[in-house]
Amino acid sequence: MSLPVPGWTAQDIVAHLHSIGTEEVRAGMGRFGINTATALGVANADLRPLARKLKRNHERSLALWDSGVREARLMAAFTGEPKKITIGECRRWAGDFDSWEIVDTVSDLFVDTLFWRQLVEEFAADEREFVRRTAFAMLAWASVRLKKEPDATFLCYLPLVEAHSRDERNFVRKAVNWALRQIGKRSAGLHGPALALAQELANSANRTARWVGKDAVKELSHAKTHERLATRKT
Repeated sequence: MSLPVPGWTAQDIVAHLHSIGTEEVRAGMGRFGINTATALGVANADLRPLARKLKRNHERSLALWDSGVREARLMAAFTGEPKKITIGECRRWAGDFDSWEIVDTVSDLFVDTLFWRQLVEEFAADEREFVRRTAFAMLAWASVRLKKEPDATFLCYLPLVEAHSRDERNFVRKAVNWALRQIGKRSAGLHGPALALAQELANSANRTARWVGKDAVKELSHAKTHERLATRKT
């Protein structure tokens, strides 16, 4: 097969992924808690350069997703077009989520949609573990990537973080913690409110909320965090 080009179809991409996957890589994924049920054994370090060569294509990304293959779904996220994907398609993809890795990768695409805040609210209210994780993974990514979004947006999400800080499911609590830490590191203005919430949670009688809070307090109180925020302020 020729080298990857933007004109490749979803079928071309899946065939290429089959040709470069290895059992050694696939076995290694399990050590990181990655669901390998549909994995071919291609590392992300190889997928991202491939995605850059293929460029973005909305219709092809939908076909890649529908293949059900782990690597193809990651490629769908890497090469999808956030301004073309519909909210219905986002909901459908979220319903297929079966791994923290897929959630965190696709969430990075979702935050560039025009309706990302609606998705955060919907997904946080959803009882499915990986769907709820998506809401907080999106908040974490948005805190880092959406530079033009006002701090007030993220301040308004702290009550949502607090509301789900007691969800003891592993993939949810870690994402809630991730979102809280990223909000607190976004700016000097958000650091104080986020740290205050983290301290409140750290003193909670609830074990999960206490873990979320203590871990966030540790990072938000670290000297390096204060130094970075001081640099941004100046």
